Amino acid sequence: MPGTDSEAAATGARDSSLPARSKLAVTAGRMAAAASKSIGRGSGSVIGGKVALKLDPYLLARLADHLDVVLVSATNGKTTTTRLIAEALRAAGPVVSNALGANMPAGITSALAGGSDARYGVIEVDEKYLAGVARDTSPKAIALLNLSRDQLDRAAETRMMAEKWREGLQHTDAVIIANADDPLVTWAASSCQRVVWVAAGQAWKEDAWSCPSCGGVMQRPGDDWYCQECGFRRPQPHWALQGTHVIDPNGSAWPIQLQLPGRANLANATSSAAVAAVFGVAPQVALERMQSVTAVAGRYDVVNYLGRDVRLLLAKNPAGWLETFSLIDGPPAPVILSVNALDADGTDTSWLWDVDYERLQGHPIFVMGQRKLDLAVRLEVAGLQFQVVDSAEEAVRMAPPGRIEAIANYTAFQQLRKVVAAG
Repeated sequence: MPGTDSEAAATGARDSSLPARSKLAVTAGRMAAAASKSIGRGSGSVIGGKVALKLDPYLLARLADHLDVVLVSATNGKTTTTRLIAEALRAAGPVVSNALGANMPAGITSALAGGSDARYGVIEVDEKYLAGVARDTSPKAIALLNLSRDQLDRAAETRMMAEKWREGLQHTDAVIIANADDPLVTWAASSCQRVVWVAAGQAWKEDAWSCPSCGGVMQRPGDDWYCQECGFRRPQPHWALQGTHVIDPNGSAWPIQLQLPGRANLANATSSAAVAAVFGVAPQVALERMQSVTAVAGRYDVVNYLGRDVRLLLAKNPAGWLETFSLIDGPPAPVILSVNALDADGTDTSWLWDVDYERLQGHPIFVMGQRKLDLAVRLEVAGLQFQVVDSAEEAVRMAPPGRIEAIANYTAFQQLRKVVAAG
């Protein structure tokens, strides 16, 4: 609920422009969300959005009608990039965003219904729903960051996902900000009329060795890529990440000074700066505002638990784990690994065999979570020393000195975050 009289008045003023059915839907959604939150069932954003959309199927489009919207979609990094873009655009006016990552239509609707009288809507979107949300919200910009394997039991094969993007976005009027280093993203964006290419990098390449256009084998010399058979190749980027600087279309270099760790977040900041420029926010201003972000929905938080510093890191798929391994403290820093396979994670854990756990050699490792035995088998094959534990408390009490790096997939991360917050 809005926290001040002025915020309440702004929200009320905006709501007053909605049709009667939409007003009823918004009110019912807020009541459902509040009830869900009061009984400890989470933030209530998803159930609130579902109730609202049931009453008014066109509510999302109506709520977005007055906003300049940017959509952000990817397999990895979309929540963080959404947060960085939101901070950058606040330099130009008020922003409403689904900051907690509820990225399907119900969660997005709930976020927009609960916002103040914003000028900009910065919306994270699940990959499967991108085309539909784009039709509903008429975005000014769409950021496409990466595509890789994830949630193998519910998500389409990566090329099929790229094809859905390609077909679903080909008639959009939005400016597409696309990662030129990802062949799947490039192929998806190539059907669009207005594309800003960003050289943001691609650490995980295992889903992009075949040409998405013709199926041929991709050639990948250095940072370049091309298909010898059909000629599909990496476009010339307009923006680029170079070390710790963003290079803009004029060739000017702007320093990135994030509090968030890792190269992946430098790439996220580069794409965010390119998005902000579409809305008239200069790179220097956008990057300066991004410095204020220290954590995103608990990710990268360092918390004190049982007298020990524990850094919370989210990794949901092979590409995400690879990026996470690149930013953790080196050996002998203790590491907790926690993996679940609930519906929100994807129940297929075969992806564990694609993760390069050998990178954890020399770390004391503690394994927990619903699928801890699956993970233990994978680590055994990798030749790593580890201990299987039943709880975060057990792991922390057994861990040798040093900051503990706790890496978990989606629901395991939420559970771990709740435990350490209570402790």
